[in-house]
Amino acid sequence: MSTNTHHNTHAKPADKTTRAQQAGMDHSAHQGHAMPAETKDHSSHAGHGTDHTGHEQMFRLRFWWSLLLSIPVLIYSEMLQMWLGFTPPAIPFAEWIPFAEWIPFVFSVIIFAYGGLPFLNMAIPELKDRKPGMMTLISLAISVAFVYSVAAQFIALGEGFFWELVTLIDIMLLGHWLEMRSVRQASGALNELAKLMPDTAERIQHGDMTESVPVSSLKRGDLILVRPGASIPADGEVVDGHSSVSEAMITGESKPVHKMSGMKVIAGTINGDGSLRVRVTATGNETALAGIMRLVEQAQQSKSKTQVLADKAAGWLFYIALAAALLTGVAWMLAESFNLDVLNRVVTVLVIACPHALGLAIPLVVAITTALGARNGILVRDRLALEAAREIDVVIFDKTGTLTQGQFGVVDVETADGWDFDRALALASAVESDSEHLIAGAIRRFARDRKLVIPPVSNFSALKGRGVQADHEGETYYVGGPRLLEMLSLEPNGGMKTFVEKAASRSQTVVYLAKKDRILAAIAVADVVREESKPAVDELRRMGIEVAMLTGDSRPVAEAVAKDLGIERVFAEILPEHKDEKVAELQKSGKRVAMVGDGVNDAPALTRADVGIAIGGGTDVAIESAGLILVNSNPLDVVKIFKLSRASYRKMIQNLWWAAGYNIVAIPLAAGVLVNWGILLSPAVGALLMSISTIVVAINAQLLRGSEL
Repeated sequence: MSTNTHHNTHAKPADKTTRAQQAGMDHSAHQGHAMPAETKDHSSHAGHGTDHTGHEQMFRLRFWWSLLLSIPVLIYSEMLQMWLGFTPPAIPFAEWIPFAEWIPFVFSVIIFAYGGLPFLNMAIPELKDRKPGMMTLISLAISVAFVYSVAAQFIALGEGFFWELVTLIDIMLLGHWLEMRSVRQASGALNELAKLMPDTAERIQHGDMTESVPVSSLKRGDLILVRPGASIPADGEVVDGHSSVSEAMITGESKPVHKMSGMKVIAGTINGDGSLRVRVTATGNETALAGIMRLVEQAQQSKSKTQVLADKAAGWLFYIALAAALLTGVAWMLAESFNLDVLNRVVTVLVIACPHALGLAIPLVVAITTALGARNGILVRDRLALEAAREIDVVIFDKTGTLTQGQFGVVDVETADGWDFDRALALASAVESDSEHLIAGAIRRFARDRKLVIPPVSNFSALKGRGVQADHEGETYYVGGPRLLEMLSLEPNGGMKTFVEKAASRSQTVVYLAKKDRILAAIAVADVVREESKPAVDELRRMGIEVAMLTGDSRPVAEAVAKDLGIERVFAEILPEHKDEKVAELQKSGKRVAMVGDGVNDAPALTRADVGIAIGGGTDVAIESAGLILVNSNPLDVVKIFKLSRASYRKMIQNLWWAAGYNIVAIPLAAGVLVNWGILLSPAVGALLMSISTIVVAINAQLLRGSEL
């Protein structure tokens, strides 16, 4: 074989953006997705925008410069000097010009203009929309502190809040920097997916000659060579070769998947030790990887009910801060009449009223949840669907292709005396080797999966309407159904007769391996139940979730499968167009229903359900009828959805309480409810509590990464 050796199947980091766009992953082009980062204004805070990297760099730079400029303010603050008992460095000519009195003022103005103005700019859209939020809260705090302090510098209002102002701005900048970095890291699923695409592909020319071409130039129908260890550049079907392919980053399946002729491969997966020739079936934005990236980004941008609640809470808190300040002023004026201490307390309430942790509480959990789901083969198309999953009472599984494999498979074998299971199956597979019948294919697959040695046969011929025959070691063997036995004048008896009757009661098809004078084995064939289905049903029941099965198959077949899996509620002989009626029937009884199906025939039921879960979306992820999509056809991944939903919601609520706890404690203390006991919260201490609350929220969200799904 002659090949072009100057190939490069591995991605170059510098080309990621271009390659992602070539692959049809320029998300801004999709309707409903975020606008490009360079056109977004600064109102996209707290994880609502996509330009986390740009914001992160901006906040980092401003934080370090503001922190540096804060040092003179802290050193020449009279209150800190008194608290810490130190004397600041002497300033030349201080006896003629009071430089020290102006140092906090001058540096605070610079810090406010450099570090504080971004928050004011981000508050403008909120005020224009009459929807005050987190940026309005922060702007209120630093603006009140700045105006009061400037006034105190020129009017006899006592000492200003200069050192509190600069530390508050420093902490806000630090918090936003850390937040943007955390969200960017949590949103890394998209970047990781983009890295899966190679730069080039080896397209096979006439004969075995290959040429190295950009992935973007591949077209449907092209034949490509995928060498050992290379990334597969496009979705396709194997036409020659066999190898094990790692699909972990796409499907979440840790074990490599064996690929051979006729099997599908997904762009971005990693080839193992063998070479594959693949016929391209999808490129660019038609590939599974491109669809997955669109879904991941869409999920990261969508808001859950809890996130909307957090946004509203920030708006409520703005009005609560104003009301608390007004109440503080009135109460203290009635108690002491108006004086500078009263004004100081009112200002303090306004300064410390903004819990920065509230802006981080939900978006960080959302980003981590989406990334965690993607790594486990769960694609979240709609955040509301994932959040609703925690409240589901009943899960309805479509049978064919969901609980079962959707194709014939060998479910049991009964052998005559002197014959064992493997010998009979290997010989039956050999006799069926040239048959194109579905049952023949099922027998061959089962024998291959058991890694049986298939004996040689000759003189194969088909017996019209009865089966097939072939010679082995001088004897003729037959494989077929009841009409084959009629031709040979044979009947099953004894244990084999019992086996056939049991199979018939379960609506299974039985074929026989026979010689002219004897039945050697009976092979029961049916739509095989996935090995993961029983553990999935058992785990769902342990979680308190009822399991039902919905199918168009006959009731005997449906009940046989349901009995094996321990499912009590069965809807059988249901036409696809009537499946949604069964979902509605359960909903009318007060149940919250999740529907698990293949996303095609089950589309109406998936849409009708409270949560629609499309299973087996690895090569067709753009399923509009489902809110959640499982890349693998693995029922156990349905269990992961409910675990992820519960863990995510638990973290959101915990974070909201951590954020709210700051205000519950800080505002009353700042208002002076414990002043008689010598406890009065200053803006600086309030800022410290706020930063602690923010750190706790960030750490708590990161703990979600360790959740067992």
